[in-house]
Amino acid sequence: MTDFLSFGEIMLRLRSPGYERFFQSPSLEATFGGGEANVAVSLCNYGLDAGFISALPDNDIGQAAINQLRGLGVDTSNVLRQGDRVGIYFLETGANQRASKVIYDRAHSSIGQCKPGDFDWPAIFKGAKWLHITGITPALTQDSADLSMECVKAAQAAGLTVSCDFNFRGKLWKYGKTAPDVMRDLVKYVDVGIANEEDCQKSLGISVDVDVESGSGHLDTSKYEELTSKVLDIYPNMKTIAITLRAAVNANVNGWQACMRNRGGDFLLSKKYQLTDIVDRVGGGDSFASAFIAGLTLHEEPQDSLDFAVAGSALKHSVLGDFNRVSRAEVEALMGGDGSGRVQR
Repeated sequence: MTDFLSFGEIMLRLRSPGYERFFQSPSLEATFGGGEANVAVSLCNYGLDAGFISALPDNDIGQAAINQLRGLGVDTSNVLRQGDRVGIYFLETGANQRASKVIYDRAHSSIGQCKPGDFDWPAIFKGAKWLHITGITPALTQDSADLSMECVKAAQAAGLTVSCDFNFRGKLWKYGKTAPDVMRDLVKYVDVGIANEEDCQKSLGISVDVDVESGSGHLDTSKYEELTSKVLDIYPNMKTIAITLRAAVNANVNGWQACMRNRGGDFLLSKKYQLTDIVDRVGGGDSFASAFIAGLTLHEEPQDSLDFAVAGSALKHSVLGDFNRVSRAEVEALMGGDGSGRVQR
């Protein structure tokens, strides 16, 4: 029995070394990652009991992914061993004015081949408290979208809190549906929404006139007060919405902040961190989602929950790989102002 569950895909991540272009040298660094798996790993790092729901092929690569998750404390008992392949994504890390680049190779992956009815949701959700899902899995195939809808409906029926990161991935919506076609209905079953401004606009079709001064690192946070209110007005079932605010100067220098609103509560804004030497920003949004879930669980005050989430995700930008390998103590130390980076002896 696991308290926190996430549903989605774990992929093989193939990254060009350092800041090299693809195949500038004849090697790629192989690790694993994926939005929903990243969340499960971080929750375990914060001392929470987390599991991952997915499908992987019954071969050595699938087993390596399972072993990686198990080694990080994630319950993998609800990962089906079926299908033909592990999805892959290729990553080229950007620097300065050159953006990072992601290329997907995940067609016909094991989770993409799953259909409604493949998972025994009542058994999986028995005794659980929380389900996390994203807008990524519904983008894979029509079956994946139907399965995601089946998942959130079953979670709601079982009394779980459902969180969803609206993640818009334009390169994935290729099967004839747009993101709003699917996500607008799925989010009706969500208690806690997590997004950035682009996700709200492109996944749900909800937008406000947010003015981002390109390359300046400046965001007009007052616009997000309007956006959080608008999301909760459109989705009366949703109890909380949190939105990350990334003010990008270039690939290595970002301002990092977030805001949130509880239904009937005040608009809250977090502390802002200046990230000046980003090691890896892939997984930054996932690290916010996981730390926000943990923050809501570990802290009574909404402001503390939000500050925990932003601190945890700020630290992720210093960690190479998809997974945010930081502890609750490290996050709370940064929340308390210990961000000097001095050597701990």
